[in-house]
Amino acid sequence: MSVEKGGKLGPGDPFPVMDLRLMDGGSRQLPGDLETPFTIVLFYRGHW
Repeated sequence: MSVEKGGKLGPGDPFPVMDLRLMDGGSRQLPGDLETPFTIVLFYRGHW
């Protein structure tokens, strides 16, 4: 299923490239800026 359409990643699917803005004004690109191929990323939306 296509990630662009909001689908889930399946086994063996590559992680999509994401540019994230950090709270300190910096930025991080996933997965390019990761130091290890095994990483857990948790997105917390907070209180809206």
